[in-house]
Amino acid sequence: MGLTSPELHAQCLARLAHDHAWGHEAARGAERRTRGVIALTLVTMVVEVVAGLWSGSLALLADGLHMGSHVAALSITAWAYAYARRHAHDQSFSFGTGKVGALSGFASALLLGLFALGMGVEGVQRLLRPEPVAWGAALVVAALGLVVNLASAAMLHEHEGHEDHNLRSARLHVLADAFTSVLAIVALAAGRTFGWTWLDAAAGLVGAVVIVRWSVSLVKDSAAVLLDRSAPDAVCARIREAVETGSADRVADLHVWRVAPDGYAAVIAIVSDTPRTPDTYRALLPPDLALHHVNVEIHPCQHGPDLATGSS
Repeated sequence: MGLTSPELHAQCLARLAHDHAWGHEAARGAERRTRGVIALTLVTMVVEVVAGLWSGSLALLADGLHMGSHVAALSITAWAYAYARRHAHDQSFSFGTGKVGALSGFASALLLGLFALGMGVEGVQRLLRPEPVAWGAALVVAALGLVVNLASAAMLHEHEGHEDHNLRSARLHVLADAFTSVLAIVALAAGRTFGWTWLDAAAGLVGAVVIVRWSVSLVKDSAAVLLDRSAPDAVCARIREAVETGSADRVADLHVWRVAPDGYAAVIAIVSDTPRTPDTYRALLPPDLALHHVNVEIHPCQHGPDLATGSS
């Protein structure tokens, strides 16, 4: 017995219906490791800031504040993971909650810029008016900060099957913290040995520059996602090649943009003398490109069957 028209329509609708969770509904190891690093770094930050204020070391205080910016950034990252997970099936998000991480990254970058500005002002003031530093105690605490930074970088190492861009940026931030700790250790050791008090302030300024560079880079990357900047040329080229190679089909219009840390959405307009179904074209696309949502528009170049567009 054949299917009635309503039954056929119901089957077609069920086949095309889908959400945009893409794995955000599950708590991942990245989220758990991020919370662990926050706790570890927060304790170390308090120790370094207190020790920097007590010892008079700007380099140590800068390292502590840098770790504070790291805590703030990772806290926003942890919030983004939790928010994306809780709202993964919320249909009010057209393409899911994949951009929540980009929004948190943008906010973190602005916060880092404010920290760097304060460090830079303090560094200039210390260069103009040097203050005494308790070199020995400051060195011990700076070394502790370096150990914590390296341990945090190890905890944030990616173990999952895909590349989590939020986690990768957090890991790079921790490595930048480690670099700042090295600067503090060098400045404190030189100051203790040669009496170069100015080097402590100079190291604080260099640390501020490092934070600014990281902040600007994160602003650019996260803003590109938030503004739906087109995917890299290599990704677009592979889509065109997959559709056009060995056929008379041509991609007339192509839009590819990031909707999740590990995936893209795409709208592909195809002109063809012998049009095929949308599913046929989607099957040609390279699976490793992580195209989570694909809309195919088919435009017959000659009179032919009226094929509907489709999406997945």
